[in-house]
Amino acid sequence: MGRHNSQRQTSRRQFGWHQISGRLGNRRPFSWLQTPGYRNGKQASYKTIMLQALLLAGAILVISPFLWTITTSLKPIKNTFEPPYLVPVHFVWQNYVDAWQAAPFPRYYMNTCIVTLVIVLGQVLTSAMSGYAFSRLSFPGRDALFLVFLGTMMVPFFVLVIPLYLIVDKIGWVDTYWGLTIPRVVSPFGIFLMRQSFMSIPKELDEAALIDGCSKMGILWRIIMPLAKPAISTLSIFGFLFAWNDYLWPMIATRSPEMYTVQIGLRTFMGKYGTQWVLLMAGVATSTIPVLILFFAAQSQVVEGIATSGLKG
Repeated sequence: MGRHNSQRQTSRRQFGWHQISGRLGNRRPFSWLQTPGYRNGKQASYKTIMLQALLLAGAILVISPFLWTITTSLKPIKNTFEPPYLVPVHFVWQNYVDAWQAAPFPRYYMNTCIVTLVIVLGQVLTSAMSGYAFSRLSFPGRDALFLVFLGTMMVPFFVLVIPLYLIVDKIGWVDTYWGLTIPRVVSPFGIFLMRQSFMSIPKELDEAALIDGCSKMGILWRIIMPLAKPAISTLSIFGFLFAWNDYLWPMIATRSPEMYTVQIGLRTFMGKYGTQWVLLMAGVATSTIPVLILFFAAQSQVVEGIATSGLKG
């Protein structure tokens, strides 16, 4: 009886193996592991893992200063000079209230919002009109003038500070909104970005609009601008980040605390004999919130605007 059972089990094993070997043919079991496609797949997966690890390390490196700012802003003042750490241990939310009440920050935020709004609108307006002229109109010296505008991008702003201040002071715009905004409403980068975007729009649309009786300005505002929304969004975001975080020019162009922006107002926590680091970090973290909100809300617009505008020569 035992011998019949062993023969039956052996025949089953042989039957199963013959069926599997019949399906495999002359190939060895698991020979697919040695195929070039599998090896290439493994190499690709290794490259992907290494790339993701590198990106993760870069993200941690970039976000570490912000995490350090948050944890420092939540420390008790007596623990200011403890070794830095990235995960909050203390949660003293009163620091934010004290920082807000230490100076007229509502006034500083109002000034910053006004200056930022005027600069963004001015840069979009001047860049759109200049980009339209450089991409659609023909006049003597057009390309040479455009190269001059590009050349100004290589001039550091520190070189222009003194002559710019002398001009603003001569006009009488020091410590005014005009002095804070007008010198910054023209952006060579914005002109370049809008020109590249307008050049990607077919000129046949302009010709059709001219046949229908549309003027040059009508073509710009009714046809070109709606089609260049990604570039306009990109320029607006860059202009916002630039104006909101600007420190050097507001420090030079303002004298009275009533005209301070947020970045200048943060100097309140930097005294002659020391710096209130906890309150300073609380103020910095608060001033960063609008920038973070704008970044997460419009990051796709930035990528689309650069992809559609910055690659065409």
